[in-house]
Amino acid sequence: MRDLSSFTLAGYDKGRGKLVQALWFAVMNLVFMAWWCPPRLRVALLRAFGATVGEQVLIRHRVRVLWPWKLTVGDHTWIGEGAWLLNLEPVTLGRHVCVSQEALLCTGSHDHRAADFRYRNAPITVGDGAWIAARATVLAGATVGRHAVVGAGAVLHQDLPELTLHTADGARRPVKEPA
Repeated sequence: MRDLSSFTLAGYDKGRGKLVQALWFAVMNLVFMAWWCPPRLRVALLRAFGATVGEQVLIRHRVRVLWPWKLTVGDHTWIGEGAWLLNLEPVTLGRHVCVSQEALLCTGSHDHRAADFRYRNAPITVGDGAWIAARATVLAGATVGRHAVVGAGAVLHQDLPELTLHTADGARRPVKEPA
């Protein structure tokens, strides 16, 4: 029987102390997510909080990043409005990646078999040239291959090979490499 009162954060490392976490939440909610915050400032704020961010990265408004210090973003990558990088563990986005509007990359989960509902987290890696389309979800432990596409509204819970389209109905089809 599940006993949520026995849940603890034992074994989970947030990567920074409570003061830095609180400061990031304040900055994220008051500045980073705001429509008036310029994309260059968003990149600078992520870097200031420990993210590794490449050149010419575009981050739109309403993007949420749980822990910037667990984020790596390659050159020329775009992150669309309302995307949520729920990165309890590292999220790595390659070069020329597009994470579209309201997509969710979630590295956290729980062990449903354990009475204490302990964390069962794992990193996410998105290869160069991949596209996570609007409202798609990538779950803990998944790797999205080079130039692969997670289609709009799709849920990905396992690795997606390069040059493969994963659709909302779970179908997988080959895609051509961009010219």
